[in-house]
Amino acid sequence: MFLKSLTLKGFKSFADTATLEFEPGVTVVVGPNGSGKSNIVDAVAWVLGAQGPRTLRSSKMEDVIFAGTSKRAGLGRAEVSLVIDNSAGLLPIEFSEVCITRSLWRSGESEYSINGAPCRLLDLQELLSDTGVGRQQHTIVSQSQLDAILSARPEDRRGVIEEAAGISKYRRRKEKAQRRLESTEGALLRAQDLLKEVRRQLRPLERQADAARRYAGLTSELVALRRYLHGRELNLLVPRLSALGTAKAEARRSEEEALTVEGRRVLNELAISLPPLDARVGELSGGQRQAIAVARALLWGTSAVLFDEPTAALGVQQQAMVHSIIRHLKRRGLGVLIVSHNLADVFALSDRIVVLRLGRVAGTFVPKETHPNAVVAAITGSDTIAASIASGQ
Repeated sequence: MFLKSLTLKGFKSFADTATLEFEPGVTVVVGPNGSGKSNIVDAVAWVLGAQGPRTLRSSKMEDVIFAGTSKRAGLGRAEVSLVIDNSAGLLPIEFSEVCITRSLWRSGESEYSINGAPCRLLDLQELLSDTGVGRQQHTIVSQSQLDAILSARPEDRRGVIEEAAGISKYRRRKEKAQRRLESTEGALLRAQDLLKEVRRQLRPLERQADAARRYAGLTSELVALRRYLHGRELNLLVPRLSALGTAKAEARRSEEEALTVEGRRVLNELAISLPPLDARVGELSGGQRQAIAVARALLWGTSAVLFDEPTAALGVQQQAMVHSIIRHLKRRGLGVLIVSHNLADVFALSDRIVVLRLGRVAGTFVPKETHPNAVVAAITGSDTIAASIASGQ
């Protein structure tokens, strides 16, 4: 595996796109001071994931973007692409060439990609971890580092050799595993605290659960006892109710028999006295005959009463008495038929009004829903009005 090419665009002093082709072996970049030789080293470190501005000899990360000159304006983006030959398959990826690209904008946004596919810095580190190449490994040796390595203590030199040998990958994995273990231990301690708290609250909850179970059992027992008592009371009341019904029916039957016997006696007496009374009724006036008819209806329990000109030739007080009798008959549920020529006298009493004119029915009206003028219009030319009052029908 070897570096195949390096492309810089807008990185530090490389305002235009510059591409360096590499071949297997030793490649040397030569140039005078200020030609940008160190910028190439910085570009390789930057594209491999360097994060510290001091590592790139800058005060802030945006300084790697071409700032411009007196003759050329600055750029808004820096981009470096490093192509690695993977013909030997040392990188765990199914490509013979791997192009790693890093871009940075002046807004601070940064982007990594592998063969044009966006990726994370962690993905890039994992890809290069087994090759000894990376931002934390000593693949890039700067001017001051060479002397530090040669004059370093054996312990420091050992650390450098271990990192160059790829041991740092396993050290990072170890540190990551240790952090996970510490996080797991913290979670375990919190779980143990919660378990202690739950155990502390468990006994009161058990007592409350026992009390709830006892309450439910006692409630069910109480409901069963109440049902039993109600059923027992019902069994005791049913015979009494039946006996009371029998006694009531017997009393009603006895009462009816007594009324029947007494009624027959009264009817016999009335049958003897009615003929002379009927002869005398013919001598009475119309109002007196109507009063006797009402009395008979109330006494004999008839279902209908017929009034023929009930208020004719009566005074005001007598008319009011007739109206009161008619209302009483309506409340008793009797059918009342009134034949009258006086609409004003019967309009308020009637439930239905049938108008006759010239021997024909001229109309039927409901007083509650009809104006008197409509009835008057129907009876014009006739002196007879038939009003039917049927209460409760």
